[in-house]
Amino acid sequence: MKFSLSWLKAHLDTDASLTEITERLTAIGLELEGLENPADALRPFRVAKVIEAGPHPNADKLQLLKVDDGSSEPWQVVCGAPNARKDMVGVFGPPGTYIPGSDFTLKPAKIRDVESFGMMCSARELELGDDHDGIIELPADAAGAVGTSYADYAKLDDPVIDAAVLPNRQDCMGVRGIARDLAAAGLGTLKPLEIGSAERSGAGPDVRTDDPEGCPAFYGCTVTGLTNRTSPDWMQARLKSAGQKPINALVDITNYVMLDHGRPLHVYDVAKLNGGLVARKAKAGEKLTALNDKEYVLDETMTVISDDNGAHDIGGIMGGADTGSEESTTEVLIECAYFDPASIAKTGQKLMLTSDARQRFERGVDPAFLNDGLDIATALVLELCGGKASDITRAGTPPTDMPTISYDPKQCAALGGIDVAPEKQKSILESLGFAVDNNWQVTPPTWRRDIAGWQDLVEEVVRIEGLDSVPSTPLPRKAGVAKPTASPEQLAERKARRAAAARGLNETVTWSFISDKEAAPFGGGTWSLANPISEELKVMRPSLLPGLIAAAQRNADRGASSIRLFEVGRRYLESTEHQTIGLVLAGENRARSWQSGAATKYDAFDAKAEVLAILEAAGAPTAKLMDFAEAGDHYHPGQSGTLRLGPKKILAAYGVLHPSVTKAMGLKGTAVAAEIFLDAIPVKKAKDHMREAFAPPALQAVTRDFAFIVDADLPAGELVRVVKGADKKLITDTRLFDLFEGASVGEGKKSLAVEITLQPVDATLTEEDLKAVSDKVVASASKLGAELRG
Repeated sequence: MKFSLSWLKAHLDTDASLTEITERLTAIGLELEGLENPADALRPFRVAKVIEAGPHPNADKLQLLKVDDGSSEPWQVVCGAPNARKDMVGVFGPPGTYIPGSDFTLKPAKIRDVESFGMMCSARELELGDDHDGIIELPADAAGAVGTSYADYAKLDDPVIDAAVLPNRQDCMGVRGIARDLAAAGLGTLKPLEIGSAERSGAGPDVRTDDPEGCPAFYGCTVTGLTNRTSPDWMQARLKSAGQKPINALVDITNYVMLDHGRPLHVYDVAKLNGGLVARKAKAGEKLTALNDKEYVLDETMTVISDDNGAHDIGGIMGGADTGSEESTTEVLIECAYFDPASIAKTGQKLMLTSDARQRFERGVDPAFLNDGLDIATALVLELCGGKASDITRAGTPPTDMPTISYDPKQCAALGGIDVAPEKQKSILESLGFAVDNNWQVTPPTWRRDIAGWQDLVEEVVRIEGLDSVPSTPLPRKAGVAKPTASPEQLAERKARRAAAARGLNETVTWSFISDKEAAPFGGGTWSLANPISEELKVMRPSLLPGLIAAAQRNADRGASSIRLFEVGRRYLESTEHQTIGLVLAGENRARSWQSGAATKYDAFDAKAEVLAILEAAGAPTAKLMDFAEAGDHYHPGQSGTLRLGPKKILAAYGVLHPSVTKAMGLKGTAVAAEIFLDAIPVKKAKDHMREAFAPPALQAVTRDFAFIVDADLPAGELVRVVKGADKKLITDTRLFDLFEGASVGEGKKSLAVEITLQPVDATLTEEDLKAVSDKVVASASKLGAELRG
């Protein structure tokens, strides 16, 4: 919700500074999101007078001006504005000034061989309007302000506050509601509501509601004989501060009342209507072109405003294009209705249509403000456009009944944690519009539809009194060392996360939602949102890799030469969600140097090394893992694999990403990735949380080497795994250290050399012991068709 400081002070009588106001807004739950002052961009511009004006010597349509802006010497300016002339007063930008409307900085320049310094500016160049036919012309008496900053002369120093309004605070969707909150917080006094005088005569328009559920109340009046014109400067300034573009007086009035009081309105050009207006349910398949020039197909659950020709307005959301007011409009019907919040929300979601009116109606506008809202709008129309107002036609009954809540002032301390005197609590509630009787029966105001119980009353008292007043009280706990609460799965995840970070991987957090395009290479998304906030955030991710690849691409675009990213999160498949670690390596694994030569890229073995280290840290039985080639279509065939416990239990997949995937996601060059499926790791519950005592072996370890001739397609990891299992008591480590392929080992064969480490326990190993182990190793390897190389 954006509004200017002067607009706020139109409702709030206060001497508080801007800093005090913004700090108090945040303190009472209206968090400050932004603060800007439009005058800051215009301070360098000065009020200036043209003291000489003559033709440009080399251009018929240009003039050569001498401009006095209060400096010691006048500036020579080449100007093409048709209204530039001697003695006129305008706005001058000296050299070095940034022109916001044209997005450039003024520099001395030669124009048709004549030097020019600075610029006399138009309204569009200063973003003060759309006029660009000539330069800004100030009144003659502005000559006394020559040299003054234009921002100060025009009194543009009016900061704009942007406050976040929570969904339950419908009362603060208007500036007056925010002023009421600040007044209750002790920052001033709320000024009386100015409704204005609207003299009425004659019968009201023919309006009714045939949809009491969707539109319980429909009020309306007409104004005839009006002249639609440009709205006054003060109204345009307030609308601009809220981010609204002024259009014409009639449209601006409805937008102004909506922003000022949180009360959406709509005006119809009576000349474009046929018969009376009725709020009704739409017909199935009925079509309507809204003010945004888009056509919408409606259904029978939606409320519309219709005349004899058909629907003209999506009730409470957006008006129709064919009945809106124009400059030629002379008679209008002003609609002020109450629409059911749930119905508005459902309609907006189905049509994927948002508007300022929808934001307010679906939160719940004040149902008791129909008469006042219509009177305020009518008075403004009469004041700005003239004309004659009719009586008000009131159809339906607005739901103004509010519940009465029994309240005990002691509940504030019990629930809120701060002790506020009963008299102070009553004062706070009454300042917010609540009715409090002597028995503490509290009735919320009609503009607070979010108040349902005594807990809400405590919240109101606490936020106005100040959340800073709530003491920090630790929860009670038993004496001694706290018992661990993390599950074995959580502990394994923590260890895996720390291991990844310790290995130089940078942790990222990406969106759980991705686009259809990003999900497609990974099998597509099973779960999609029917009403996403964006098409780019529509599908629940089937893999963590799309987000990581996108993050890698952003890093690469910013010049990162080596990218090492990982993320711990959930992927969403058909039946359930799965906790996963994803990692992506891209760019240079090792930078170029005089020692190693050219830079090297990451390959599938780099990804496998990271996976094994993380699995080891998480407690997975890495010694028992089997390496399979199939890893998924998003990996490069022949340069990828999976690590499994048995043929079906997959713990991780790794490899080079398929070129089609990296190309589709805009990542240049080769990238490798891996996915570790944390929920597949068998986690044993520890008996206690003590580490095992360090007991180094008393005897020296022994190593032995074996070279085997195996089939060329046999995975080396399979041989290493089998060899290590030959004697589980003595063999403590197995390592592949050589691979040889050639004619000497035979076609379709290869030689794999394995080093085993033997750790004696009770006594030094004898030759007989070593031979026995060697025999076991050879026998185990033979099960894979391996032969000891001679």
